[in-house]
Amino acid sequence: MQTAAAYIRVSTDDQVEFSPDSQMKAIQKYAKDHDMILPQDLIFADEGISGRHAENRPAFQRMIGLAKTKPKPFDVILLWKFSRFARNREDSIVYKSMLRKQCGIDVVSISEQVGEDKTSILIEALLEAMDEYYSINLAEEVRRGMQEKFSRGGVVSQPPYGYRMGDNVFVIQPDVAEIVRKIYHDFLSGAGRREIAVELNALGVVTRKGRPFDNRRVEYILSNPVYTGMLRRSKNGRQSSGDPFNQREDMQVIPGNHEPIIDRETFDATQKRLKEAKRLYVKHAHTEGRPFMLKGVVRCSNCGSTLVMAMRNTSLQCHLYAKGQCDVSHAISIAKANTAVLERIKEDLRLGAVGVNVENQHKKKKPTVDATSMLLQKEKQKLERIKEAYAAGVDTLQEYREQKQKITARIEELSKSTTVEYHTPEQVSREIVKRIQASLEMLEDAAVSEELKNQAMRALVEKIIFNRKKNLFEIVYRDPFA
Repeated sequence: MQTAAAYIRVSTDDQVEFSPDSQMKAIQKYAKDHDMILPQDLIFADEGISGRHAENRPAFQRMIGLAKTKPKPFDVILLWKFSRFARNREDSIVYKSMLRKQCGIDVVSISEQVGEDKTSILIEALLEAMDEYYSINLAEEVRRGMQEKFSRGGVVSQPPYGYRMGDNVFVIQPDVAEIVRKIYHDFLSGAGRREIAVELNALGVVTRKGRPFDNRRVEYILSNPVYTGMLRRSKNGRQSSGDPFNQREDMQVIPGNHEPIIDRETFDATQKRLKEAKRLYVKHAHTEGRPFMLKGVVRCSNCGSTLVMAMRNTSLQCHLYAKGQCDVSHAISIAKANTAVLERIKEDLRLGAVGVNVENQHKKKKPTVDATSMLLQKEKQKLERIKEAYAAGVDTLQEYREQKQKITARIEELSKSTTVEYHTPEQVSREIVKRIQASLEMLEDAAVSEELKNQAMRALVEKIIFNRKKNLFEIVYRDPFA
């Protein structure tokens, strides 16, 4: 008698003939008729999930994972149709081959009997090819239907910030729409995207998903033509970036059936200012990849974010401040920051204060009870038990010696793996001093590349906290023994 597992999948709720209950009843009947056991815990179901990609089906992945265990938990997987297993021939071939060759588990479609002779391979492959064709064709029909609906002004996407979904039309949310109008007004009045985001966050305004605003979210609102009563969609069904009214081949903008929040004149003026801002700052769009000595190590004292290049690559600024999510500017020229950091390192070296920041870290570094320690404790208990057994006359002296030798060797082996090396703050300080002395000359050498200086700085410090109000750099040195 074979043990069976069942896999059930439906893509939509309106497939009554393919419903989970219908599939389950048919599979249970097949198992009974073929003298198979089908335990309740071996029934796997993915409801409302496409079969195009196996990695997106949690129940399927659980079933495959269980099938790989030893000994094998079941002998066969029962399906209502092969299309339930996969609508992608690549997935079907990979998983069926793995199950049959590596696990000794067969995959059976109860409604598509393909037989056991060699022609069954061709029939099964043909069924899978037809299933994949059906899936691809269905996806194309859905896209075609959405495109047709869109061309008539129908809604085929989620409403943007300021609208809610009505009866196939976007409906204005009055209170949120006022925020949208404020964003446009403030921007045309001279406020920057970051400045607008900071003000919105200070007022407690959040996005549709409940997140704080940043400059990118503000720019998206400022460039979305939906607020003028239009609908925008790319032919592949995804939102497109760039010029909101760009009539490129892959971009479509058509009149919608919803009420606008922003008039076209205001929107056009906004786009003109956005383009001008991009024209001015386009040269600095990809500066983050350029090396500089302090890259990645200087942090904002207000929010903890990293300071990044800004202002024509000549200064640093808090990353989140630039996005409008930090309300304290930490702007400083790179030259001043380099000089201040090097002076602070030399001052710490002169005062012998290089170990202060790592001392607390080492106080916390104590041996912890782990799996090895538990094993060590058990071996010691065994040693006590064999001693008691010898004393009670259960074991002979020879038996006691042999067991004691084995256990003692095991204890020594485990003891080596649980040894924790501890360094005093004085030892840590001396090692950091050596590292500073070895690196300082290179860090001050103008002929050395910024990339090499950055590598040396990262090896020397854990992080550098910059307090703009106090104009102070606090250096947390890297643990040399970590």
